Amino acid sequence: MVAKTRNKRAASPILASVYEATADLHKLGLVDKSTMREFDALCLTPVEPLSPGEIRALREREHVSQPVFAHYLNVRKDAVSKWERGEKKPDGPSLKLLNLVRAKGLLAIA
Repeated sequence: MVAKTRNKRAASPILASVYEATADLHKLGLVDKSTMREFDALCLTPVEPLSPGEIRALREREHVSQPVFAHYLNVRKDAVSKWERGEKKPDGPSLKLLNLVRAKGLLAIA
């Protein structure tokens, strides 16, 4: 079951299939933990920096206000405002969540 959960995160259907096959081999003892860790890393959503304009466009694409967007991201409203004006840059968990929203939509983090 773990493989099915993780392969949903895979960047492509091919990678998802390879991951599932490798997870099955791991269960049989034919693939070690370090190899599975490498596959886990491949299946993570990449984290890329976003410009102020991209953050605003992302929020507008989701049809939410700054306070609502901030609530979804679990940050203060003024953080979203500063990101959109370029006064600050999101990092860490906030940047990861923004990338998830960009890839999968706001409901992915709801």
